[in-house]
Amino acid sequence: MATRCVPLVLLACGSFNPITNQHMRLFELARDHMNSTGQYQVVGGVVSPVSDGYGKPGLVLAEHRIAMAKLALRTSNWVTVDDWESQQPDWTETVVTMRYHHGRILKEFMQITATHNDVSSGNDVPLSASPPELKLLCGADFLESFKIPGLWREDHVEEVAGRFGLVCVSRGGLEPERAVHASDTLSAHRQNIFHVREWVSNETSATEVRRALRRDLSVKYLIPDSVIKYIHQHNLYTRDSESVNEGAMLRPLAKQAVKSLDD
Repeated sequence: MATRCVPLVLLACGSFNPITNQHMRLFELARDHMNSTGQYQVVGGVVSPVSDGYGKPGLVLAEHRIAMAKLALRTSNWVTVDDWESQQPDWTETVVTMRYHHGRILKEFMQITATHNDVSSGNDVPLSASPPELKLLCGADFLESFKIPGLWREDHVEEVAGRFGLVCVSRGGLEPERAVHASDTLSAHRQNIFHVREWVSNETSATEVRRALRRDLSVKYLIPDSVIKYIHQHNLYTRDSESVNEGAMLRPLAKQAVKSLDD
């Protein structure tokens, strides 16, 4: 009897400032890899832009980042944009965002399964043998963030890697396996961390896109034309916008600093 694959949803959290073709490419690479394992069947992808409270220099308003992501993903039939995280009044820890989406996905699964079973008139024909799992989709540079002092709580790293899992796409000369090996927590859950190799080199970064836009240089083929048009219409990524949050401490670091003082 053939083994049923576990339905899998990929969640990408980040600034998406702006969303680039490379951001979207990560989803395609990850889906191909996870489907090829024979263990999973990717059924959806979610882009979750961070809230304005993140405090990153040059971060434009969430309403713009959400709008640009939706424009970019109009051609995708499986990746969507969710604004829950971006609408939170303060920065939200990645693990909190994952809990929210996991709960939402399970609720939708139960509703669909109940409807399916009703239509089947009691014939025990489940829509899926198991509920969907959720994994965090990231680039190799994301794993490096676990080593930044004060940026991550250890229990959060444990929950992200152990309870949910990660799908990490290699980027440039970074070696995600080395980052996993260097962390006791990540190493303990290495079976739940999937490494995806990108053989077609693509070094596009949102930082370089913003720099090009500030200098009035072309970014065509780095981001979708619809996003370029939106940026020009709303006069985003100028010298002035890059100074937003300049000198401010990232909210995760500030939040951890306050907690340390309280402790």
